[in-house]
Amino acid sequence: MHDQLEKYSKKLVTDRSARAGSVAVAANDDEIISFGEPVLAAVAVGILERLNALGLVAAVPSLPFADFLIRRSDAAADCIEPQDTETRTYLHDIPFIRQRDLSDDPATQIAPLLGNRKGVIVEGLGIFASGGVTVEQAYINYSSVFHSTFVKYLQDLLQTGFLLEGEREAVYSFFAEWLHPLSFEGLSFDNGPLESPEDILREIERVGRYTVESGLVDSFFGNISCRTERLLYISQTAASLDALGGCIDPVPFDNSSTVGITASSELAAHRRIFETSDAKVILHGHPKFAVIMSMLCERGDCTITDCWRDCQNVRYLGGTPVVAGEIGAGGLAKRVPPVIAGPGRAIVYGHGVFTLGRKGFEAAFRSLVEVENWCRMEYRRLLDEKYN
Repeated sequence: MHDQLEKYSKKLVTDRSARAGSVAVAANDDEIISFGEPVLAAVAVGILERLNALGLVAAVPSLPFADFLIRRSDAAADCIEPQDTETRTYLHDIPFIRQRDLSDDPATQIAPLLGNRKGVIVEGLGIFASGGVTVEQAYINYSSVFHSTFVKYLQDLLQTGFLLEGEREAVYSFFAEWLHPLSFEGLSFDNGPLESPEDILREIERVGRYTVESGLVDSFFGNISCRTERLLYISQTAASLDALGGCIDPVPFDNSSTVGITASSELAAHRRIFETSDAKVILHGHPKFAVIMSMLCERGDCTITDCWRDCQNVRYLGGTPVVAGEIGAGGLAKRVPPVIAGPGRAIVYGHGVFTLGRKGFEAAFRSLVEVENWCRMEYRRLLDEKYN
């Protein structure tokens, strides 16, 4: 268990969602054990003593966006409500505790909130996330909170401008120092034809790892697939794209087996895309700026409230179509296939990007990078145009 604690502590720093030296992970393994920064570790242990959970992650995020959201909130507010898919599906909302309201024993305040939600933000202290049955779940929930607050803050910033002291400096430091350039240069791909199971599995694992290492997907989200004449090879639900060994399902197109029961929740969308296009592979990531830009709509006369589900319009971002739709057969499987076959790429409102490759994964990965790079540049252009 100690190895697990150290593993996820390092992953939080490696994926740049937590500040080095400010991470602690705890687990209830017959007795409660912890690893990491002493102050955070003590709070994590105190929370687990009061919580029906196995694992807990406590860390100072690498960016100040979560704290900025708290400081921007109404005085009576006690939670943040992002509109991205990860929040709606997994977090619902993100409760927070203001620094001014923090007691001498934060664990007594945090534990009850984690009894109802997967993650909590404590201003000035960090993000706390629990895992009911594994430490891995706590890591996933922390990553989801980091992703959702990143998206929510930058989305709000574009609407309101800079409101807090030091905010402008922090944001432009983020652009200059934290935001690594995206590129596909130096990466190698097998451009096929991908026919043998061995070649397909090896290439899916490699490209999944590229996607995570490039920051094009967070946590255990996103999915990837490749088709043959009879089979659709697809990553399993809740599988980390950078560790897909043993987590790829070969699903028959004719539904002649139950193999697909563990496949990605977006299996139906992948299947329909393959049926209606000449795609050989599909890559789906959650690059943050594409998610942000997908939720910026300039229509002022619209009466739709659940845009992510009910909007029937097709918008375009840099030539890439943007559609709404729920995860599963009732949403994405209907909305994405009609728009993706031509351009080979599509953005889903508040969710992420699907890209196609007609031979191998190089084109799909290149498209994912190009979409996110365009969204980054367009976001920066809009921000500078409005507030500089």
